[in-house]
Order: sequence, then structure tokens, then C-alpha cells
Amino acid sequence: MPVFRVALVIVAVLTAAVLAFPQLMPNGIGHLGSLVETFLPWLALAVPVLLGLAWWRRSAAGALAALLPVAAWFAQFGGHLLPRGEQPHHMVAVQHNVSDENTDPAGTARTLIAARPNVIGLEELLPAALPAWEAALHAEYPYRTVHGSVGLWSRFPLTETAPVDIRPHDVGPDWNRGLRAVARTPHGDLAVYVAHLPSVRIRAGGFDAVRRDESAHRLGAVLAAEPLDRVLLLGDLNSTVDDRGLRPVLSLMAAPPRDFAFSWPARAPLARIDQILTRAMTVTGIHALPRTGSDHLPIAARIRL
Repeated sequence: MPVFRVALVIVAVLTAAVLAFPQLMPNGIGHLGSLVETFLPWLALAVPVLLGLAWWRRSAAGALAALLPVAAWFAQFGGHLLPRGEQPHHMVAVQHNVSDENTDPAGTARTLIAARPNVIGLEELLPAALPAWEAALHAEYPYRTVHGSVGLWSRFPLTETAPVDIRPHDVGPDWNRGLRAVARTPHGDLAVYVAHLPSVRIRAGGFDAVRRDESAHRLGAVLAAEPLDRVLLLGDLNSTVDDRGLRPVLSLMAAPPRDFAFSWPARAPLARIDQILTRAMTVTGIHALPRTGSDHLPIAARIRL
């Protein structure tokens, strides 16, 4: 078999292997494993390239090998495409990074309210814009707490509101991007966290997720010490549920149903880095809401207590 065709088969097999077993990708060099896991569904774009090359070189073996990543993709993500009927739920939660450049808080609030959530977690709240957010949300959500740049609005009374320190070691005390509150629901109390983990960047040295991972470890430690059984986490975690960087959090929380519900970037969503995670509760459905004045899409989840 010519070298080109052998290479084609090898690339197809490796692509299928990464799709099926992304955890085998090393993370020690440039956080390569986290980067691949963040955009894992998009490895399917290799398939038309492989098929095109196989057709060009008239390689039946290459064409057959290209079907391996197709099978691996459907094994991982095929369930995302299946229709799901709406299942019983007790509450709806919305998570949204509203963007510190959002010039339309009122319009954004209308989009969030239209989903009829019981609780709303927001990130990137600027002090100057806070009165506009309060005016837009207060009528429907009379209970709220804001700490730093994160906030929680609720139809349920909130108690025990407090900031949560998830700062990486090299940032100052003015970096306040976590909070906790207890929501008094008709079905009992639940702890609600709102968090915004540090951003990640793709640099010359690779995928820079060091601060994000450190903050995830700190958030995981707080969640591990949470005394209430029922826990709801709303946040821009700058990570997908497939990314090993979130393991300190995901090991303590339940991920929502397997679905795409991409939230970022809003213009052409590629990944869901906004998360709604639960403990001792069940997310029965999750979906993205219409675009707002943010570079993220809002995410809504139906939750069964």
C-alpha cells in the first residue's frame, strides 16, 4: 500500500481513537488534552477531509478507515441528536454571562425572563450597570444577591448569602467571582452557587488553562464542604463537561443530559462553557436561549427536585 494511503488510514484510526478515548490525550504539554476535549465534537470535521483525500487517491481502504471516526462520533454524540420529550420538573434555572460590554440589560433581561426561570445566575456584572439589571429583573425576581461581578436573582427567598473565594493564587482581593446563597423553595432548601472561572487562552505555548484549573480546584473544595444535600451550580466555567480541567467540580456534581446546547461564542457557538450542574437533583433538559447583547448565549435547564 502506498505511503500516502497508509498515512490516510493511520490518521483516520487516530481520529477515531481520540473521539472514543479523549482521556488518553496527554495534558502535560500545553494542556493538549483539555483543548481537544473542549472542542471534541468538532473532530468530525476531519471525516469529509479524509473522505475527499481517499476519493482523490482512489483509496478504498482510506474511505473505509474514514468511517471509523464516524462510528466513534455517533457512539459519543449520537444521543445528542435524539428528540427528547419534556420531562416533569419542579424548577427552571438560567445561567448567563451577560458580558461587561452589554449595552442592553433590559432586552437581555426580557430574553431571560421569557424562559420563566425560578433562579437566574449572571456573570460579568459591572457596578455601573447593576441598577439597570436590578430595574429589569426586580418585578419578577424580588430576591437577589450580588458579590463582585456575579449575581443571583430568585423567585425564592434567599438566605445565608456570602461571597465564595475561588481566586487563583496570583490575583488580588478585588477579584470576586463566586457566591453562595440558600434558596428557600417549596420543596426544601438548596444551596445555589454562582461562579465565573478564569478565561482560557490559546497561546504559542499551547492551551493556557492554569488559572482556570486552579480556580476549579478551589471551587471543588468549597462544594465538597457544602453542608446541604441539594446543590445547584450556575456559572461560566470556561470549560465543557468533557474537559478534564473541570474534574474537581464534576466529581462532586452531576452533569446535565447529553446535549450540545452550545453557548459560546454567540455568533457561531462551538462549545458549552456555561454550565448548570446539580447535586441530589436531576437536570431533565438543557437548551440555549436566543442571543442577547452578550458574546455568550444564555443556558436554561429544567430541574427535578
